[in-house]
Amino acid sequence: MPYTVSQLVARISETLEMDPDLGDVQVEGEISNFRRASSGHCYFTLKDAGAELRCVMWQSAAQKLLALPTDGERVLAHGRVGIYEQRGALQLYVDRLEQKGVGLLYQEYERLKGRLEAEGLFDAERKRPLPAFPRRIGVVTSPGAAALRDILRVLSRRYPLAEVLLSPTLVQGDAAPPQIVAALEALNAREDVDVILVARGGGSLEDLWAFNDERVARAVAGSRIPVVCGVGHETDFSLADFAADYRAPTPSAAAEVATPDRSELRGQVMALAGRLSLAMGAALARRRDTLAEEERALRRLSPTARLEQARQRVDDLAARSTELLQRDLSLWRERLAGLGGRLESVSPLGTLERGYAVVRRRADGRLVRSVAQVAAGDELEVRVSDGEFAATVQGKREQESTSV
Repeated sequence: MPYTVSQLVARISETLEMDPDLGDVQVEGEISNFRRASSGHCYFTLKDAGAELRCVMWQSAAQKLLALPTDGERVLAHGRVGIYEQRGALQLYVDRLEQKGVGLLYQEYERLKGRLEAEGLFDAERKRPLPAFPRRIGVVTSPGAAALRDILRVLSRRYPLAEVLLSPTLVQGDAAPPQIVAALEALNAREDVDVILVARGGGSLEDLWAFNDERVARAVAGSRIPVVCGVGHETDFSLADFAADYRAPTPSAAAEVATPDRSELRGQVMALAGRLSLAMGAALARRRDTLAEEERALRRLSPTARLEQARQRVDDLAARSTELLQRDLSLWRERLAGLGGRLESVSPLGTLERGYAVVRRRADGRLVRSVAQVAAGDELEVRVSDGEFAATVQGKREQESTSV
């Protein structure tokens, strides 16, 4: 009867679990494709020249490691062989992991770290702030290293105003520590360096060991110029990292830490320009208001204002005088009209207007007031309201007197 896939994989898994030799094995090999999941479990491959073996290390075992291994390291792994049934994959379930040939280095690393830490070499109080706008940046690294290219690329993109001064050194091997110290001292002897970047790319513990040298750690801590240390990858911690004023996870990150971003600076400048414009506008408005108020005060106190007031008063007095004069003239006109009316009523012309006439003798011009003054044949001049005419007396008749 044929097996199902699940049955066959389960049978193989049971066979492996029942073999006591495969339940407690040690395997030596080279780490490859190391990955730590967010759960804390570690997945990697052990390989040699002839084969590869998938490995799993649960979070409970991984947290006991002093440091996580990196690709390329040779290790001695202890665990049991089993099957991941869902994929039918043969795996080594690792419960202990020893970095082959590195164990003594880690012991030395921890011993030296503890001694320097006890001296206060890593105290936060000793850390100095980094300059906000460095003009010259010193770089301690190998001239041919990828770390230098990464730093220059970041600086050209992020803050091209800074000048880079390379202090070359070896970054690996027994000759590296004294050269690193000399490179730091050379930069500290200058007065124009604002910040120092100590950088190296990733590698094994042996590769990075020069930055765990006590001489290098003390030189970094004793630097007169602030130091940013970017050695290895994010999981790598060297004694130089602890001694530096700022630890960056990579050389590129060290360049970013040490410099401002020109895009952010441009935005800040634009924002400050806007604030300055608003402040200047508000200040000018206040000055204009103050000036206008002072001008009004000057106008109130100036002779021109008093003259204008006097001119207006003169105009008012003239207007009042004219008004009074016109009123008086009106009164006089009314009185004169009244007197004229009275005179008109008693004047001869007025009498003539009412139909009467003025009679004179032409011979002597005397007024004729009585019929006794004329005789038949006398020539007369008679004046009426609209002119004169001549007349001759034809006869006369005296008015008879009456008595009551």
